[in-house]
Amino acid sequence: MSDLFAAHEPPQGGGKGGPKVGQPLADRLRPATLNDVVGQEHLLGPEGPIGRMVAARRVTSMVLWGPPGVGKTTIARLLAKGTDLFFQPLSAVFSGVADLRKIFDASAKRRQMGQGTLLFVDEIHRFNRSQQDGFLPYVEDGTIILVGATTENPSFELNAALLSRCQVMVLRRLDDAALDRLLTRAEQDSGRALPVIDDGRTALRAMADGDGRHVLTLAEDLFALTPPPAAPLDAAGLAKVVQRRAPVYDKDREGHYNLISAVHKSLRGSDPDAALYWVSRMLDGGEDPIYLLRRLTRFAAEDIGLADPQALQMAISAWETYDRLGSPEGELAIAMLVIYLGTAPKSNAAYVAYGEARASARQTGSLMPPAHILNAPTRLMKDLGYGKGYAYDHDQEEAFSGQNYFPDAMARTQFYRPVERGFEREVAKRLAYWQKLREQKPAREGAQTKETSGGS
Repeated sequence: MSDLFAAHEPPQGGGKGGPKVGQPLADRLRPATLNDVVGQEHLLGPEGPIGRMVAARRVTSMVLWGPPGVGKTTIARLLAKGTDLFFQPLSAVFSGVADLRKIFDASAKRRQMGQGTLLFVDEIHRFNRSQQDGFLPYVEDGTIILVGATTENPSFELNAALLSRCQVMVLRRLDDAALDRLLTRAEQDSGRALPVIDDGRTALRAMADGDGRHVLTLAEDLFALTPPPAAPLDAAGLAKVVQRRAPVYDKDREGHYNLISAVHKSLRGSDPDAALYWVSRMLDGGEDPIYLLRRLTRFAAEDIGLADPQALQMAISAWETYDRLGSPEGELAIAMLVIYLGTAPKSNAAYVAYGEARASARQTGSLMPPAHILNAPTRLMKDLGYGKGYAYDHDQEEAFSGQNYFPDAMARTQFYRPVERGFEREVAKRLAYWQKLREQKPAREGAQTKETSGGS
């Protein structure tokens, strides 16, 4: 089960004879009531949606969405207990249609006898679309109260029809205060303090990365050290004897897109430190550095553009450097690129201009270029006026003729509007000067012209 037994006051798992042989600490500290669950007060408190359901003894179908180790399975089990519903657990990983049919039949019989069923489906996103549809009639007629648990974004992974019949409850990653409460309960259960000093305890919580089950597993490992440490451990000593939890990061799921979005937004906001943090998170989670380089190159073109033309070259250079060095040495080039992009002047003027030009091109269809800018390699084309009246800019004063280059049937349109930042400030000055000359064109009509013959 992908979930935490978040906490409890007295030990629960031992039955009449105390703890079972080999029973993990996390299982022994399974909460006895919803009040014992830590870190989810926004859902379980008196004003929380689940707290109100229990108080009214009326439960509706829901999806519990949150990271591993925050209490999803425990909450579902205690929710059934608190409302006298039969608790029926099911794992979507190991179950199929036949298992569901048996559960639905048993739930219907149980309902006839006056007892409802809370069907808890762990990893519900693992069921395919047609399997998810199979829940609908039984949820609608009240045969089951469906409580699904998932670590993935329900809006991406679950059918809209099923989601419309369930409330989505978002469980939070456990904070330091919640994790410390679990460590205190572990010490109470074991009858002794953890062999760590204050910074070791802080490091222990950091190693758990918001996962309550993992922090209890780490505590159990510390209690089981043989021989026990001669002195309480600091952060460095702790790192030598227990393992940090691997970061939660799926390269093809929501966590991936959340972090790359954080990279882009941090760079756009000119915060290289935050961008470095998110990039490091992605690399530590196993992200492909080439994916990061591709997205950083896109950022250089899209969000910096001509405000700093060197940014795009820096991105390509970093990419080539990584290709030659590989990891981990080449990752320094990625870090340098992140810092450069984060501190560069920003402009999306080129990006906006391209989008507006594309939209205009689609709207105007197949308008021909004006005849005076067409080449005339044949006599027929010359007779048709191709190239007639073309002003050769290099022969003009200021090397600028101010002629029209848009289709005759289309008004001249400004797509590119440079910003007053970085190199684009200079570009804006040039464009303003050329526009001034263009407006003076009637006074310059006597300028020398040169008709094209074969070249452009």
